[in-house]
Amino acid sequence: MVDSLKKPDLEELRPGVKVPAKETLLTPRFYTTDFDEMARMDISVNEDELKALLEEFRADYNRHHFVRDAEFEQSWDHIDGETRRLFVEFLERSCTAEFSGFLLYKELSRRLKDKSPLLAESFSLMSRDEARHAGFLNKALSDFNLSLDLGFLTKSRKYTFFKPKFIFYATYLSEKIGYWRYITIYRHLAAHPEDRIYPIFRFFENWCQDENRHGDFFDAIMRSQPQMLNDWKAKLWCRFFLLSVFATMYLNDIQRSGFYAAIGLDAREYDTYVIEKTNETAGRVFPVILDVENPEFYRRLDVCIKNNEKLSAIANSNTPKVLQLFQKLPLYLSNAWQFLWLYLMKPIDMTSVQGKVR
Repeated sequence: MVDSLKKPDLEELRPGVKVPAKETLLTPRFYTTDFDEMARMDISVNEDELKALLEEFRADYNRHHFVRDAEFEQSWDHIDGETRRLFVEFLERSCTAEFSGFLLYKELSRRLKDKSPLLAESFSLMSRDEARHAGFLNKALSDFNLSLDLGFLTKSRKYTFFKPKFIFYATYLSEKIGYWRYITIYRHLAAHPEDRIYPIFRFFENWCQDENRHGDFFDAIMRSQPQMLNDWKAKLWCRFFLLSVFATMYLNDIQRSGFYAAIGLDAREYDTYVIEKTNETAGRVFPVILDVENPEFYRRLDVCIKNNEKLSAIANSNTPKVLQLFQKLPLYLSNAWQFLWLYLMKPIDMTSVQGKVR
């Protein structure tokens, strides 16, 4: 994987504006796509469901939800040390991910406006939701005397090009795993209010419903394009994106287990639950899902975590860069082998499951 475990400081671009986290394979990415190819899609086979989802977006159930209340109006200096650093990092990563969605959906809306009005309006309203999420998170950062310059982020980040079908796989999983992450934290803190160290977690129940609706929208688009789901290539790509999303979350969260401990969660138990629920949800549309109950799944991810810890130690050592490369190479190869093994692990074929919703 990457040696991305160095503890970031809170370096500022200018007073109160945080330097964006360094881009690695584990950080939220910004995407672009082939807008013309997307405009040519024939969605008529599932148009009724897409129109119904558009009506839900228009209803804007959360238009009055993201309003800061009196609980925010206090000092948060008691959240300090490592907990403060990890919490700021959580807010930054979450804000960056939401802002990435906003940029993609906004551009899709603009490019499709004259070619596919139904999709254009849907993407416009989803970008509205993502903008609210990003803005709310960025405002939370200001409680810790920091913020992100989202305009700077727009211009400075590299954009990853994905063909439309890959955009659909990735964003569907991103939205659905976002739902399970938020609702799991919300339910835990509702049962254990003593662990709620900051009021933003109270907003997660309604918030995650935006993520769920967005995921349903991409589900409906994919089912309008049978070629994205029903051939052997689709099965391979679905396995790839499931593994990528699950592994990224797991590697990120375990190396930041202190944040989850601060809100009373065990990072491994939390991730295992979220991965299992997201995998199960994906099985409603994807032709295959991963066998995440196979003990080898987490054992091999844990090998990658240990490898990444060693990579970080090497990167932080005084060893000359040339020698560092030779020290890192076996660890990179080990990570590659773990991921190849997991990718080739026999998946669960959902097309043969009785009563599968298609």
